[in-house]
Amino acid sequence: MKVIGESSSTRTEWVIVDGHDIKEHAFTSGLNPFFQTRREISHSIRLELPEVFFRRRWRHVHFYCAGCSTREKKKIIESSLVAQFKTPVTVESDLLGAARGLLVHKPGLACILGTGSNSCLYNGDEISRNVSPLGYILGDEGSGAYLGKILIADILKGLAPANVAAAFFEKFMVAPNTLMDDVYSNPMPSKALAHYSTFLAEHLDDPYVYNLVYSAFMLFFKRNISQYDYSEQPLCFVGSTCVLFKPILMKAAADFGVKIDKVIRYSMPGLVEYHAE
Repeated sequence: MKVIGESSSTRTEWVIVDGHDIKEHAFTSGLNPFFQTRREISHSIRLELPEVFFRRRWRHVHFYCAGCSTREKKKIIESSLVAQFKTPVTVESDLLGAARGLLVHKPGLACILGTGSNSCLYNGDEISRNVSPLGYILGDEGSGAYLGKILIADILKGLAPANVAAAFFEKFMVAPNTLMDDVYSNPMPSKALAHYSTFLAEHLDDPYVYNLVYSAFMLFFKRNISQYDYSEQPLCFVGSTCVLFKPILMKAAADFGVKIDKVIRYSMPGLVEYHAE
C-alpha cells in the first residue's frame, strides 16, 4: 500500500491506497517550504494526521506540494516526510500533481487556480513546459491571492464602490489598519489574501465585482495560456478558485478563444488512478 499526499498552501489531502482502493482519507493544514521551516512542517504532519498513517511502513509516499519547484525546497519536505513515515518518499511540485490528477496519462494543458495559480504543458507523465507563475507578488494572475490583493487594494485606495467596501468591512469585522497588518504581518500572506477573495463570490451581481474577477481570469489567459500552443491541447483546471467562479472562468475562456475541457476542485482522484498502475 502507498500514501499519496497533495498540498496547497491552504490544505493538504492524504490517502492510503491499495491499487485503486482508498483505505484511509484525511485532511491537514497546507504546507509550503517557502513559508514554513522543516520543523514546522514535521509538527503539522505528525500532530494533525491520524495515527493510522503511522502504524506501519508503506511501500512508498508520493507527495505533491506547493512551493516545491526546486530541489532545495523539495528536500525540506522530503526530510520531514522521511522522518515521520520511515518510508521511501518522492516529492514533486503541486503543478505536476495537478497535471497528473487532471489528465492522468493524457497530454494536455493543466492549470491551477486556487490560493495561487500556475500552468503547464504535460506530456502524459511529466511537465514539458511551464510559464513561471512568479508568486502572489509578481504574478499568480486569477488566483484567490490575486483576487484578494486587488480587492483589498481597491478598497483601501477608495477605488471600490462604497457599498462593496461597506459590505466587506461588515463581513470581516476589520478596520483598514487591521487589514494591512493581517496581510503584511501574516506568515502565509497568500493564504490570507485568498481568504478575503471569497467575499467576491457573494457579490457577483455587482458590476465592479464581476469585472474584477473576469479581468483577473483574462489576465491569466493573456499572460500564461497565450504562451502555449493551446489550440491543439485539452485545457483543464483544478482548484478552489476556478470552481468558485466557474461561470466567469468559462466566459473569459470563450472570449479569449479557448475551450475548457475540465474544471474540478481536487486532484486526488486522478492521482490515485495515476499511481495505481
